[in-house]
Formats: sequence, C-alpha cells, structure tokens
Amino acid sequence: MKGNSNKVHKKVKVAIAGVGNCASALLQGISFYGNSYSNDNEKKGNNQDIPEGLIAYTLGNIRPSDIEFVAAFDVVESKVGYDLADAIFASPNNTIKISNVPSTGIKVQKGKVLDGVGKRLNERVKISDSPAADVSKELKDSGAEILINYLPVGSRKATQYYVEQCLDSGVSFINAIPVFIASTPKWQQAFADKNLLCAGDDVMSQLGATVLHKTLVKLFVDRGVKVDETYQLNVGGDMDFYNMLDEERLEDKRISKTSAVAAMAPYEVPMRIGPSDFVGFLANDKVCYISLRGRYFGKVPVEVDVKLKVVDAYNSAGVMIDAVRGTKVALDRGITGQLDSVSAYCFKHPPVQKPYLEAKNSFMEFIEGKRER
Repeated sequence: MKGNSNKVHKKVKVAIAGVGNCASALLQGISFYGNSYSNDNEKKGNNQDIPEGLIAYTLGNIRPSDIEFVAAFDVVESKVGYDLADAIFASPNNTIKISNVPSTGIKVQKGKVLDGVGKRLNERVKISDSPAADVSKELKDSGAEILINYLPVGSRKATQYYVEQCLDSGVSFINAIPVFIASTPKWQQAFADKNLLCAGDDVMSQLGATVLHKTLVKLFVDRGVKVDETYQLNVGGDMDFYNMLDEERLEDKRISKTSAVAAMAPYEVPMRIGPSDFVGFLANDKVCYISLRGRYFGKVPVEVDVKLKVVDAYNSAGVMIDAVRGTKVALDRGITGQLDSVSAYCFKHPPVQKPYLEAKNSFMEFIEGKRER
C-alpha cells in the first residue's frame, strides 16, 4: 500500500495475556520496525519500501510503532512484577534477540493460573505467589482496545476466563492459540452483543508448517494431482513444545492444524498433523517435516518431502501485527462480532477457511474498505 506522510497515524492500545517467546518477538519486532525506521521510510513518500516480514509498512494508516502495549498478564515468577520490556527476556523465554526494547512502564501483572500451566510446564517454571490481578479492572483502567491471547497451548479455561474479562471490560479479543473462540458461534454472538470484536483462532505463521502444507495440498489439487495421504511432523526446543508433551493438551491444536490443511482438498485425505516431540537444544527453532503422496496422469505416483526450519516466535510476530491493525480498522468502522477476513488470513482455525491467496486478497479488500468484514 502506498504511504502518505501527511496523514495522522492511528494509535492502537493493546494488552497481552502470556508473556512468552511470541510476546517477546512481537515487542522486539515493533521496536525493530520502530520510529527511526518509520521516519526514514516516510521520507520516501509514495516510494516506501515494504520491509521484510510485513505485508505493508503502513496498513490501515497504522504503522508497527503505532501499537502501544498498555497491560500485560502472566503467572511465572520471573515475569510478574517486572517491566514488560524486561519480562520478555526472562527465563524460560529463549528466542533470539533482534532488537533492544525500551522500558514500557507497564508491569506484568499476575493472571489466574487455572489450566494455563500444565503438568510438564509446571516442572520448568515457578508460579508467582503474588495475588492475582482484577483483570477486568486493569483492562478498563489501561484503556486497552484489544487483548492478545498468547497463553500456552491447551489453556481452555484460562482462555475463556480472559474472554469473559474482555466482555466485561469492553475490550476486543485476538486469539493466537488453538482454543476455539472466534470460530465458535456462542462466543461470536457474545462479542457482537457487547459491540466488540474477536479474531482467531490459532495464529498462522508467516511461513510456517501449516501455511506451507496448505499451499502444497492446494497446488496438488489445482494441478489435478490426487492427494492419497499426507503427514506433518514438528519438533522444537522451547516451552511451547515442552508443554505439548502433555498429549491431553493437544486436542484443539491437532484439530486446528488438520482442519486448515484438510480444507484445501474437496475430498477426504488420510493425514496426521501435529507437534511430535521436544528437542531441547533446538531452543526456539522449529523443524517441520511435510510429506505428500499422490497420483497424477495415468495414476502415476508422485511424492513430495519438505523440511522447513524457522525461528518459531518470529513467524507469528508480523502476522500478529497485521491482525492487530486489521482489528483496529474494524473497531473504527463499528464492526462487531467475528472478523472473517482478518481471521482467514492470520489464523489456522478461522470462522471461514480459505486458500492462502484468497485469504490475503480478502484481507486487503477489507483494509481498503471493499469488503464488509
């Protein structure tokens, strides 16, 4: 999108639940693409660069540096009570550092634990003994417009708790994890009734296992190749993967990833998709293996095997910046309920599944005012 340095940029106030690697990557990314980058870019006027990692530098008249964090919640002792800028670098976070983050003046407050810490994760972290904050009140007092949910996989009760706090305090909700909120009619209606928005569910990496797998299956289908079977295996070394050693916490994760890929074929395909193991020395690196077997002309077999290695947390950061900006655009237009185009582009389990390019086009049409939601 072309920039216009004469416009007054919109600001968006954001709260965050879960100060893990993904939160770290998001804050570092906003700092990385911050004011100095912004000033240099806007001097170019209509010849702005589109930087690596962003669909556009200015989207809906919002730059990355226009995202302001006003509240944060976690339960781990090494983070609660500390400035958000320090907490994102606290153990057990282990993603790489790309930018210094200036002090935010926002202290991480303790949320309710509920099911937010599973058996495995409880082995590696110490829960803060600070009293739990009144989240609804803190959200109101902070002026937050949007809360991002970055809790650990499997946090169903804890996610619903934050949903209820948002509904009570008048804050919209972006769900980055595989607990089904934006894709569930009950919650869609609850947000609409409060004149609020929800987007999600389960953030889809910029170039991660799910979007690559979706694209490969869609390519087979579009080129007339019958997909006979496919699988996706993932390993990593951060607390997200350690937490997912609890198999009972993975039901929604497997559904989210599998449904995203399955939607690309007009017929049922045998598939197995999901997290596979924890490999500690990988730290925040994620390694994915994808295999597809099929048949083309004359039923001749074809097989594709792909290995993808990424720094996991940063794969979601640019997408989340776009999700925040899209949600802010919708808020300013008075839209309520679930956001179909934002969710289809940014998340694995949206209300409406779409192939990647169709989802991107719908998202951009929404930003430009050519699509209602």
